[in-house]
Amino acid sequence: MQTKLHRWAVADPGRRFDDLFNFVYDPATLIVAFARVAGNTGRDTPGVDGWTVAAVEQTVGVPGFLDDLRAQVKDGTFRPLPVRQRLIPKGPWFRKTEKFRNSDHR
Repeated sequence: MQTKLHRWAVADPGRRFDDLFNFVYDPATLIVAFARVAGNTGRDTPGVDGWTVAAVEQTVGVPGFLDDLRAQVKDGTFRPLPVRQRLIPKGPWFRKTEKFRNSDHR
């Protein structure tokens, strides 16, 4: 999807993507996004909100979590939390910044 949007934006710089917002909070899109997060290696690492995939599944359930997230995005009340950052020393003059998102932002 991202590749298609990029191609369209480059081909027509004046193009507006009004339906993109509808795509973001579409239930099917959220289910696929959660399935991808649940299937990756970071599934056991909590985000900045302290939630892991397992905690979401056991506590509120995936449908409830996604319904709540969809409602927040749709009505404009969703506010992403800042990412958690850690500086990793890579020598005496250089530090690499690692950023970790929470489960809502993935």
